Amino acid sequence: MLSFLGCKNESNMSSSGSNNETDTQEKTISQSDGLTLLKGEFIYYADASVLQTQQQMYGVVIDEKMHELNLMAKNFKNEDTDFVEVEIRGKITPKPKDEEGWDYRVEIKEIVNVKAVSKSSDVVKLGTE
Repeated sequence: MLSFLGCKNESNMSSSGSNNETDTQEKTISQSDGLTLLKGEFIYYADASVLQTQQQMYGVVIDEKMHELNLMAKNFKNEDTDFVEVEIRGKITPKPKDEEGWDYRVEIKEIVNVKAVSKSSDVVKLGTE
């Protein structure tokens, strides 16, 4: 992972404003405050909030910070059901046994980055006409 970030840092140095992004990434990875940096696709729709990373699906705690992320995400959506790519720092906890949903949930503590999902993603949309 460190070598990946090292390569990414070198390629970002040539673009303007990349130093702030690099500093933010290094800061969030190296902090030891019990929070986890998660990168994945986020959606909030019909009172359900989900973060899908490459390894895990998380239910997102619906609170003020989640609504802040959703407001930022709206700028990158064409439809309410679109996902957006996010980087967040949060506290991961197992879901209570008496609740339905994903095995783990994340409470967002810091929003690092929000952007549109890359066009190369395969998306299947279901609907009625």
